[in-house]
Amino acid sequence: MEITSVPGAAQMAPAAAAPADQLEQAFLEEMLKYCGPKPMQNGFSGGAAEEQFSSFLTTEYAGILARKLDLGLSIGGEA
Repeated sequence: MEITSVPGAAQMAPAAAAPADQLEQAFLEEMLKYCGPKPMQNGFSGGAAEEQFSSFLTTEYAGILARKLDLGLSIGGEA
């Protein structure tokens, strides 16, 4: 039996986003809070857990949109 090492957290961490990208993500996250997907209100809803964890999903949606869209918030020579 051979045991191989698992990569450390530093190797698995994604590269830090530029400040303009972080600003775009924060902007999109706030917009999605008001006009994004809403929790279901029928028998198939997630109840209290869905309400508590929906902010995580909104953050992920905003991150994906920020990576795919360019809102033009970069300053000067920053790309």
